[in-house]
Amino acid sequence: MNQYLETLEPTLIWKHFRTLCDTPRPSFHEAQLRELLIEWSHARGLATYVDPCGNLVIRKPASLGMENKETVVLQGHLDMVAQKNAGVEHDFVTDPIATHIVDGWVTAKDTTLGADNGIGVAAALAVLEADDLKHGPIEALFTIEEETSLRGALELEKGILEGRLLLNLDSEDRGDVYIGCAGGVDINIKREFDVEAVSTDSASFTLSISGLKGGHSGLDIHKGRASANVLLARLLVKLADEKLIRVSAFNGGTLRNAIAREAFAKVCVNASDIDRVKALVDDIEQQMQLEFGAIESKLSLTMSVSEPNLYCLKEADQSLLLNALISAPHGVNRMSAELTGVTETSCNFGVISLVAESTGLIFESCLLVRSLINTAVFDLARVAKAVFEQIGASVDLENDYPGWRPDPNAGLLAHFLQVHKDVMGYEANVKVIHAGLECGIIGAKYPGMEMVSFGPNIRGAHSPDERLEIDSVGDFWRLLVKVLEEVPNKIA
Repeated sequence: MNQYLETLEPTLIWKHFRTLCDTPRPSFHEAQLRELLIEWSHARGLATYVDPCGNLVIRKPASLGMENKETVVLQGHLDMVAQKNAGVEHDFVTDPIATHIVDGWVTAKDTTLGADNGIGVAAALAVLEADDLKHGPIEALFTIEEETSLRGALELEKGILEGRLLLNLDSEDRGDVYIGCAGGVDINIKREFDVEAVSTDSASFTLSISGLKGGHSGLDIHKGRASANVLLARLLVKLADEKLIRVSAFNGGTLRNAIAREAFAKVCVNASDIDRVKALVDDIEQQMQLEFGAIESKLSLTMSVSEPNLYCLKEADQSLLLNALISAPHGVNRMSAELTGVTETSCNFGVISLVAESTGLIFESCLLVRSLINTAVFDLARVAKAVFEQIGASVDLENDYPGWRPDPNAGLLAHFLQVHKDVMGYEANVKVIHAGLECGIIGAKYPGMEMVSFGPNIRGAHSPDERLEIDSVGDFWRLLVKVLEEVPNKIA
C-alpha cells in the first residue's frame, strides 16, 4: 500500500507523492490539497500566494551564492483524472489512492494513480523542501482544473510571476523534452427528446461494451485504440436498422479528454426478437474483436436482462440521434506534414449520455478537438457542431485554449539539452506533444517566457491502467536538480 513509497529513492520526491496520493484531489476538489500545501509552506518559512482563480504560487529564495541566477518557475497542476473500472467502489472526493509496486512500476488498483501530474508536483515540492540544492530564486506554480478545462491556466492572474524561465513538469516520457503542444476546444452538446411508452410485449436489456484500454485523448489518439462510445453507436445503429431495438438510455465515457473505455445502453426488444438480437450481438462482438483484437484483447460486448424500461425514444428521433452519433468525428483527422509521427488534428468522442428526466429524455455529449494549428481546431469543431445542429441540438464551443508554438532556438532549450546530455549520457529527443499542456496559455499571459516540459515515464494516463516507472523518477529528479544548479545568470 502507500507505505511502500517511503522505501523508494529519491525519498524526498516519493514522500511528497505519497502526500498527494493520500489527499483526494479530483478536478474541482483541489482546495484540501492547496490548504495543506499552504500550511506546509508557512511552516518552512516559504511565501505563498493564491490568485482569484485558486492557483497557488510558492516562492523560495535563491540558495547562498545563487542570488544572481534567473528565477525559474516550476509548474504543474494539482488535480488528477478520476477514472475507475465499472463496479469499483471508490470515491475520489474522499478516498485516498492505494498504491502498489509491480515490476518496477507504481500503480493503483482499478483507479487512476494520479501520477499525472502528481509526480511533477511532488518534484517541485521536493525542490522547495531540500536544503542542499543549488538554485536561483524559485516560483512553484500549481494550477487547478487542468484535467477538465485548463481553467487554472486560462484564468491565471497576470503579473504574479517574476520568472522568465519555466519548467513544466507534466510530460510522460523519459528522454524527451517538449517545446510545443496542441491547442483545443470543448464541444458541448445537448438536446431534449420526447418519449413514448415502451410496448407491453417487450423486454428490457443492457448492452455493455467494456474491457477497452482507453487512455489519453491526445497522447494515445493515434494508437488505434477503440472508443467504447464509437462502438456503442455502431452497435445500436446495426440493431436499429433491423428494427430490433428501441433505445431508452445510454452512457459512455466520463471525461472529454479520455478515450472512452466503457459504454452501456438500455434497450427494449420485442419478445419475439430476443433470440435474433442475441445472435446479432454475438456476431457483432466477433466482428469488433476481429477489427480491434490485436490492440484491444479484452474487448467484451455483453447483453443482460435489466430493470424494465417505461419509456423509449420515438422511432424517428432514435434514427436522427443514432445517425448523428455514427457521424460524429473521432480519432486522428490529420497527421502533421512538418513533424514526423506527430498528430496534427484530432477529435475525441469523450462522453455521451441519454437519461430520463421529468420532461423527457435528455441527450448530452462532450467532444474535445485538438490541433497544433489554432485555425484547424475550429475547422474540425465546426464539423462536429454541424452534425448535431442537424438534429436540433444546442452546440456550444467552450474552453478554447491556444497551442504552444515551438521555438527551437530558445536559450532555455539549449541549456536543457546540454544538461540532459551531461546527466543522462545521451541526447534528448526534442518533441511537440498532441496534448494541452498549460505552457501555451501561460506563455500568452507572459510574453517572452521561455519554457520546456519534461518528466518521468508514465503509461496509461487518464485510465485505471496508469503506472509510473520508479527508475525514471530518479533520472527525472537528477535532471531537474542539475538544470536548476546550472541555470544562467539574470540578463542585465
